Amino acid sequence: MQRAFDIFFSGLALLIFSPFLLPIVIALRLTGEGEVFYLQERIGRGGKPFMLYKFATMLKNSPSLGTGTITMKNDPRILPMGHFLRKTKINELPQLLNIFFGDMSVIGPRPLTSQTFGAYSVQIQASVVKVRPGLSGIGSIVFRQEEEILAGEAGSIAFYRDIVAPYKGALEEWYVNNQNLVTYFMAIFITVWAVLSPNSSIIWRAFRGLPSPPNELRTVLNYPV
Repeated sequence: MQRAFDIFFSGLALLIFSPFLLPIVIALRLTGEGEVFYLQERIGRGGKPFMLYKFATMLKNSPSLGTGTITMKNDPRILPMGHFLRKTKINELPQLLNIFFGDMSVIGPRPLTSQTFGAYSVQIQASVVKVRPGLSGIGSIVFRQEEEILAGEAGSIAFYRDIVAPYKGALEEWYVNNQNLVTYFMAIFITVWAVLSPNSSIIWRAFRGLPSPPNELRTVLNYPV
């Protein structure tokens, strides 16, 4: 049933957003490096790699520069239109094609590069590849302001590896273990809510069984005291 809803929602969204996306395509061609889409290999269901579609928001050689596949706030590799597209999540819309073609779902664990996937424990890795990765999901909602979270002293590879990745993995594993249509539709609703109200803590009330964040993340994740 979830796959049927994925096809319906992604097909409908592609039709609705097509006129809106055309000006973005033109603007990207005329700015930055002139690239419209950025394709990157991600880990999918069953551990099989697939090519993820995004609007180009960073330098083409970004994975080989700076912090690699981890993006920080005010990252110098971000292109002129990139900040707006990333802040509004518009850069993720081409992934509707990935959903329609079956590589992804509307809701699921965030698809990762092999580098960031390797930051998960073997147990978490085995869990998240049981389902299709998602355009949004529990981990994506909780860490919707990840670039801001990784700003300043927190913006280190060690902090991501030791604090962020283990907790994000626990959230993704929770989704896999609790996947059903109720969770699917609630996550879609909360995703829309979070875009409109980025500082909302609604996810903690909607999914009361979520793993508690480590002390280092409680404040930045708006975790209720």
